[in-house]
Amino acid sequence: MERTDAAESREKNDGLDPFERFVELSTKAISRAPFFAVVVAVLVIWAASYPLWGSTTKWELAIHTFGAVLSLLLLVLLENAGRRNTEAMQEKLNVIAEALAALMDSRAADDPSLRKAADDLRDAVGLEERH
Repeated sequence: MERTDAAESREKNDGLDPFERFVELSTKAISRAPFFAVVVAVLVIWAASYPLWGSTTKWELAIHTFGAVLSLLLLVLLENAGRRNTEAMQEKLNVIAEALAALMDSRAADDPSLRKAADDLRDAVGLEERH
C-alpha cells in the first residue's frame, strides 16, 4: 500500500517533547477520580486546620493561593492538550481530504469535472502547502 504525504508527515512528527509527555500524563491523571479526591482532601484538611492559623486572613489566603496556583497550572495543561487535540483532528481531516482528492483524480478520466473538483478540494484544504 502506497504511503500518502499526510501519513508520512504524521510519522515524522510522532515524537512528543518532554513537556508534551508531561502534559499527556498529567491530563490522564487529572481527569480521573483520584485527583478530585485529593483536591477534596486538601479542602477538608484546610477547613480542619482553622484553629492552627494565627488569623483568619492567613487561613483564607492559604486556600486562595493554592486555588490560584492550581487553576493556572490546570489552565496551561488543558490548553496544551486542547491544542494538540485540535492539531490531531485537523491532520485526520487532511488525510481524508487527500484520500478523497486522490480518488477523484483516479476517476477523472471517466468524468472530467472531477479533476476541477479535486483541484478545488486541494485548494480549499491547502494540502500542497502543508505536506
